[in-house]
Amino acid sequence: MLFLSTYFNRIDKKGRVSVPAPFRAALSGQEFAGIIAYSSLMHAAVEACGIDRIQKINQRIEMLDPFSEERDAFATTIFGSSVQLGFDGEGRVMLPESLLVAASLSEQAVFVGKGETFEIWEPKAFDAHVARARELAHDKRHQLRASPSGEGGK
Repeated sequence: MLFLSTYFNRIDKKGRVSVPAPFRAALSGQEFAGIIAYSSLMHAAVEACGIDRIQKINQRIEMLDPFSEERDAFATTIFGSSVQLGFDGEGRVMLPESLLVAASLSEQAVFVGKGETFEIWEPKAFDAHVARARELAHDKRHQLRASPSGEGGK
């Protein structure tokens, strides 16, 4: 499952927003018919994924020392703020107020595919982010060159 592309959707007064059809299709084989959403650790955006991805994150967190500050921080930050949002009959989810505020979302949302996850951004904030991201990607593009064995190199 990969989330690709960028989509703009309206958020209604109740906080409902339509998840793009290609994103819903990518999630269709999972045991939970919806998304897992939480505040991004890196940006003023909502990060979202399917239940399969959140289970992978859990496996990584479980590999950490069970009494470490890092494990507690990841578990608290990701799982403590995660919400399971089921799709309604029209493919919408209702974003809770806490996520709307964290990402400064009000009337419009930008859904940005990022492989196994996607983000939901306020449009102007995303415009600024994508400008910085393009510059960084341009500067670091050599890191994506294939190695002699045909696999990505460093």
